[in-house]
Amino acid sequence: MNHGFGVHMRTINPSAMSRYSKIEVRDIAISVFVLSIAFAVMFFRRGSDLGFPELMGISAVIVLTSFVIHELAHKFVAQRYGAWAEYRMFPYGLIMALMLALIAGIIFAAPGAVYIRGNIDRAMNGKISAAGPATNIVFGTIAVVLATVTVGLLSSVFWIMASINAFFAVFNMLPIMPFDGSKIYKWNIAVYLLMLAAAVALLAYAWFS
Repeated sequence: MNHGFGVHMRTINPSAMSRYSKIEVRDIAISVFVLSIAFAVMFFRRGSDLGFPELMGISAVIVLTSFVIHELAHKFVAQRYGAWAEYRMFPYGLIMALMLALIAGIIFAAPGAVYIRGNIDRAMNGKISAAGPATNIVFGTIAVVLATVTVGLLSSVFWIMASINAFFAVFNMLPIMPFDGSKIYKWNIAVYLLMLAAAVALLAYAWFS
């Protein structure tokens, strides 16, 4: 169960409604760095012809356009509702991601989550939760389009980007706590079904095209 792409309620005493804190910037930077290494190791173990520096660059792009945009989407929507919202990394989740990449050549972990505090009702929480997978669907669709109009390595990178964004979207639409899907479902079943259908269709197209 991945807790890293959901919105959670937590009792924290916020000092200010700032956009970013030093702790949040640090946690985002560490998460991006560790996940980029994990993806690069995974690609390397799967026999990529590229060197590790090139794989790190590709991995960083993938992490920034899937994991980071997902979490920041939660944060920005929550802030629009006047809530305090900040990302916090899960150190053990990041260690797990790196270890699985090294041992098994796969990525599956809980790198972190956005925590919110404020006067948030069910509808607001549903919209905050929907922001993450919706962003993955949008970026995944853009990646599919770019993959079809490019060739070679660039096309391959866009297909990987599309697949990972689609996977994140589908995974987070699971209608069980603490995934985003459970809160979207409680807010609006029609929106949930529409987003789930779009995410599944994108995943199928990205994986089997």
